[in-house]
Amino acid sequence: RGELWEAFMRRMSEICPIQATIRFPYGNNYGWSVWYGLKDKADKHVCDAFAENGAFTVHFRVSSTQIEKVYDMLSDYSRAICDNKYPCSDGGWLSYRVLTDDNLEDVIKIITSKLNK
Repeated sequence: RGELWEAFMRRMSEICPIQATIRFPYGNNYGWSVWYGLKDKADKHVCDAFAENGAFTVHFRVSSTQIEKVYDMLSDYSRAICDNKYPCSDGGWLSYRVLTDDNLEDVIKIITSKLNK
C-alpha cells in the first residue's frame, strides 16, 4: 500500500516543519527507515518509519500525558498499541504498524499530540 506511505509522508510535512533522512538505525532486525526530525532542532527525533510490503511501521517515543490527550479518540487497535508500549520514563516507545487509512489517521493523532506538548 504505497499510497499509505505517501500519505504519511505528506501528512508529516503538514503537521510541522519536518526533516526526513534515510538511515539504518537499529540494525538488521529493523532495516532501513526514514527518520523524521524537526527542522528547527536537528537532533529532535519525531519518529522513524519502516517500509514493508503492504504496510509500514512507525516507531517513536511518547509520554503518558501525550497518549492520554488522544486516547479516547483512537480505535481499539491503536489503544492496544498504546497499552502495550515498551515502557520508558513517563511513557514509552510505540511500534505502530499502519495497515489502513484509519491506522494512518490514528498514528497522526498520536504524533500531533507528541508535537503539541
